[in-house]
Amino acid sequence: MTVPPQHTRLVKRRRRYPFDLRSTALFFVFLAVVVSVLGLAVRVAANTVERRPAWVFVLVLIGVAGCLGLRRRMRVAGVARRAAVALDEAAREAAEELEAPPVPRRRAAAEAVADYDALTPEEFEEAIAALCAREGCTGVEVVGGAGDLGADVVAATPDGRRVVIQCKQYGESHRVGSQDLQRFGGTCFTVHEADVAVLVSTSDFTAPALEYAEQCGIVCVDREMLEAWTHGTGPRPWDAATGGGAVGWETAGAGS
Repeated sequence: MTVPPQHTRLVKRRRRYPFDLRSTALFFVFLAVVVSVLGLAVRVAANTVERRPAWVFVLVLIGVAGCLGLRRRMRVAGVARRAAVALDEAAREAAEELEAPPVPRRRAAAEAVADYDALTPEEFEEAIAALCAREGCTGVEVVGGAGDLGADVVAATPDGRRVVIQCKQYGESHRVGSQDLQRFGGTCFTVHEADVAVLVSTSDFTAPALEYAEQCGIVCVDREMLEAWTHGTGPRPWDAATGGGAVGWETAGAGS
């Protein structure tokens, strides 16, 4: 009878580590040192409190001040971060505005005034005054009315000259004649002390009127020139003036 061979069953045993006496001793020595140091610190603090109790108050104040200072630094840091974000946004907006196409300085005032002929004489004077203000004049004032002695609008040009304007709201068939220019020329320089005298009309000028204006140095602005000034496509009346008087605004031969 054959007996089957018995296989030896291998049993994996746990490895037993020997007790490390040296490591344990070192741990307890370190623990004893820590406890001794803490005890010594507590003892020194207690003796200090007994001998000099004022130091405790000083130390407490220093600790509180340190905590408050830390909190304040954190708050200041938060404010600084918010300020940096605000400055960054402002810089971004400024860059966007700089990149945007510039808006023309002389925008058309005619968008608000569809037809000068539909205005009353007072409204027409106000419209001319608004044009002067748009062009950078200062001290713009409407002085037209009874006893105005020919001045309807007075202002100071951007370069500091005094401009005196008379407004004539005439129809297309009613031209400004030489008598109108003579009445205005008799007061604009002597009475109103104008550096630049301008006569603005919704109509045209006769040839004698233009001749008189050229002799006296009065700038004549007819309907065509007024519309160009209004829309910003033509020069300003005082741009034609030189020195102490005025010269014709390319109208000496126009409208005759």
